[in-house]
Amino acid sequence: MINKEAVEHIAKLARIKLIDKEEEKFAKDLSSILNYIDKLNKVDTENIKPIQQITGLETVIRKDKTTDPSTALGASKILEQAPDKQNNYFKVPKILE
Repeated sequence: MINKEAVEHIAKLARIKLIDKEEEKFAKDLSSILNYIDKLNKVDTENIKPIQQITGLETVIRKDKTTDPSTALGASKILEQAPDKQNNYFKVPKILE
């Protein structure tokens, strides 16, 4: 079973705060998920043939089109409401050094 310290570490990496009750719940849930994955890994798939792709399907690819974000539908209204903007762009705090 995953211990409380592991859940706290995962929560820290995900940058979420958990209360004690949530930590206990997630420890049980994550342990349950990992136990199920362990069961799946023990299944003998030696003689199972891979599933083949259905024929008759084709991938539809379109060309990418670039547009000026300031002219996009509704963009000017959203930009007007932004708390901080610069040259038709949203200005956000720097998060990486």
